[in-house]
Amino acid sequence: MISRLFYYRLLLFLVVAGLSLPSVFADEKKVQLDATRDSIETVHNGQVIEVRRIQDLNHTIAGFFARTSHPCPPHCIEPIQIDPRVKTVGEREVFDFMSNDVINGSGVLIDARLPSWNKKGTIPGAVNIPFTVLESSSRDPALVDALYKLGVSKRGQVGMISRALEKMGFLNGDLKNDDWDFTQAKKLILFCNGPWCGQSPRAIKALLKLGYPADKLAYYRGGMQMWQLYGLTTIVP
Repeated sequence: MISRLFYYRLLLFLVVAGLSLPSVFADEKKVQLDATRDSIETVHNGQVIEVRRIQDLNHTIAGFFARTSHPCPPHCIEPIQIDPRVKTVGEREVFDFMSNDVINGSGVLIDARLPSWNKKGTIPGAVNIPFTVLESSSRDPALVDALYKLGVSKRGQVGMISRALEKMGFLNGDLKNDDWDFTQAKKLILFCNGPWCGQSPRAIKALLKLGYPADKLAYYRGGMQMWQLYGLTTIVP
């Protein structure tokens, strides 16, 4: 009797307040990011974006990323490790990276797909640097500009003695080569369309070839397909 009276009083309060029972209790059954977090915040083009999962338990993905098969080649299933020196990460590591490294400026989340793909939707906080740019000539202005955004500078003339010392391990020589200075290089996580997509693997291999420090690179193999499969927030640039 008491519980029923309490319910009626609560219902009356909600009606007067213009609320409803579903809106009050809507958050009782949440689809969280993990056991401790409902959502995270990151920055995209100067705006704070909340990243969370779709709360509808009946939600399914449709369209391109619902497809099970893509022509192989070129869309072959990629290995877990692109290179033994580069770690592969999952969604929870991406969450941490977005809410810490991206926000404080020490890291960059890179959408390595072609712009036509990026325009359809991407992960909040991601910067679109196509793999084709990273594979271009070291003299290409687009590559120079892209690496500059990642904390890498193009080197000019270097004295013979200085270069000799660098090759001996002095003057941060392990972070420099004839073309680039990686001393201030940022931490990167690269992704593309999914485990069957070769665009981010190609970007990672291109960065390694340029001399980018392997310990500052990571590969999010799941990409957009797994991101959407988990109902995570996407954004149209």
